[in-house]
Amino acid sequence: MTNNPAPGQKFRILAADKLDEEGLDYIRSQPDAELVNKPGISEDELAAIAGDHDGMIVRSAVQVTAKVLANPGRLKAVARAGVGVDNIDLDAATDKGILVMNSADASTISTAEHAFALLIALARQIGPAYKVMTEGGWDRNKFMGRQLAGKTLGVVGFGRIGRTVAERALAFGMTVVAYDPVFNQPTALEGKVRVFQQFREMLPHAHMLTFHVPLSDQTRGMLGSETFPLCRDGIMVVNASRGGVVDEEALLAALDSGKCAGAALDVFVAEPLAKDSPLRKHPKVLLTPHLGASTKEAQKAVAVAAAEQLMTFLRGQGIVGAVNAGGLRIDLSPVQAAFVDLAQRMTRLLAPMITQGIGSVAIELAGKELASVAGTLERYALVGLLGGSLDIPVNVINVASVARQRGVQLRTILSDDQTDHRSGPQLTIEVNSADGKEERRIIGRVYDDMRPRVIEINGYRMDMIPEGAMILILNEDRPGMIGMVGTEFGQAKVNIADMTISRRQDKALMVLKVDDQPSDAMLNRLQHRPGILKVAVVKLPPEKN
Repeated sequence: MTNNPAPGQKFRILAADKLDEEGLDYIRSQPDAELVNKPGISEDELAAIAGDHDGMIVRSAVQVTAKVLANPGRLKAVARAGVGVDNIDLDAATDKGILVMNSADASTISTAEHAFALLIALARQIGPAYKVMTEGGWDRNKFMGRQLAGKTLGVVGFGRIGRTVAERALAFGMTVVAYDPVFNQPTALEGKVRVFQQFREMLPHAHMLTFHVPLSDQTRGMLGSETFPLCRDGIMVVNASRGGVVDEEALLAALDSGKCAGAALDVFVAEPLAKDSPLRKHPKVLLTPHLGASTKEAQKAVAVAAAEQLMTFLRGQGIVGAVNAGGLRIDLSPVQAAFVDLAQRMTRLLAPMITQGIGSVAIELAGKELASVAGTLERYALVGLLGGSLDIPVNVINVASVARQRGVQLRTILSDDQTDHRSGPQLTIEVNSADGKEERRIIGRVYDDMRPRVIEINGYRMDMIPEGAMILILNEDRPGMIGMVGTEFGQAKVNIADMTISRRQDKALMVLKVDDQPSDAMLNRLQHRPGILKVAVVKLPPEKN
C-alpha cells in the first residue's frame, strides 16, 4: 500500500494534541515530512483542516469524531500516542479508509508499574494512612494491611501489560492466574501462570484482581452485579485499563456490603471523574487521575513511536500498531508477498468481465503458506474487485466494511493440499452475481521464479503473466478470427507484444499484451466485428522485479 505524496510535496503531519517534544522533533527531522503543530484544537477547527493533512497524531484529549472525519480529503492515517483509542471514532475512520494505529508497546512498562503500585498501595492502605498523617493524626491501628506474598492475583487480560504485571507479582511471591479468551495455552510464563478462557471460572481463585483489557461490548461491566458474587469475600480490585470494565455502581455496592475489601482505580466511565462522585469519598477506594502512562519515559516513547509508525505507513513501508485493520498482515514471506501482488492483478483482470454485479466472492487458498495470510489476501482481492466500480475511495482499510454495507458475501476456503506440488500454492477467486446467473472465475500461481501467473480465466486454460496494457477478447471459435484481430491492431498501429489463446467448446478467449493503449474508437470497432462477443481493457502495473 503506497501513499507517496505528489512530486515536490511532503507528507503533512498534524499534531492535534500536546506531544512530547522528541516526537515532534522526529517529524521535523524527516526530509519528506512537514509538521503542523496545533495542540488542543477544537472539533470544528479540526474538522475543517483534517483533510489537508496526510496523517494526524493525537493523545487522549482531542476527539477524532465522525464529524472530524466526514471530509477526509488526503488524510490516510491517525496515530494515537498511547494505548486507548476511545477518543477516535473507529467506525467512521474505517468507513473512510483511514488507518488508526496506536503505540501500545511503548508505554507497557509504565502502565504495568502503575497498576502494581496501586495494588501495593491498596493492600497496605497507603492512601488513607497518608491522608490521616497529613491531617496531624496517627491512628496506626486503623491501617492493618495485607501482604502480597502468598496471595493469588487474577490478571484479567494477558497481553503485554498483563504479562508484565504478572512477572512483577511472581517476583513478590504471589500466585498468579489469568483470564484471556484468545490465549490458547493452559499455562504461561514457563508454566507459572494458569490461564483460564472463562472469566467466571477464574474469579473464585483470586484474592486480588487487576484488569488489562480494552473496553468493548464483551468487556463492558464484566465485573458487575452478576460476577461479584463469584469472587472471594474481601476481594481487592485494581483497574488501570479502561473505565467501564468494572461497573462503578456494582463496585460501590460490593464495597458497602464488604464483598469487596478495597478498590484502586485509575480510569473511570466519565473522565474527569465528577466532583460529586461517591467514589471520591469512599473510605475503601484509592483513586488516581488516569496516570497509567504518565511518566516522562512513556510519554517520550509513545510520541516517538506514533510518529515513526505514521511515517512508516505513509511511505508504504508497512503497518505497525493497526487498530482497525484486523486480518491485515505486513510480515509476509516472499511467496506470500508475491501472492498478495497476484491477487490484485487477478481481480483487476476479472473485474471488467463482471456485468451483473457482485453478490458473493469465494477465495480458495491451496497451500499451507497462504492460510496464515488469508485475511490479507481477502482485503487486496476485494479492493481489486470493488475499487474501480464505486464512487467512494476503497482501500485495504475500509474494503471489508464497504463490502458488508453492500451485502457482498465473502467466503474463504483453506486447503493444505496443492493440486500440483511441483507448481506450488494456488489462488482461486470466484465471483457470483446476487441472482446466481453469472459466475466469473480466475486461478493463479506463483512458481519458483516468483513471477505471477494466471493459469485459468472462466474455464479457459492458459499460462500468462498479468502486467501492462492487456486486452481480453471473447470470440466465436472459427477460422479467421486471429487474423482479423491482428489486422485491426495493425491498422491502428498498436503493437501486440504477446498473445495467449485458449479454446473451450465453441468459444475462444484471447488475452493480448500491447505496447500502447488502443483508442476507444478502435476498440468499439473491434467490439462490433462479426464473431467478437466481448472486449475488455485492463491496465496493470509492470511486473515487480
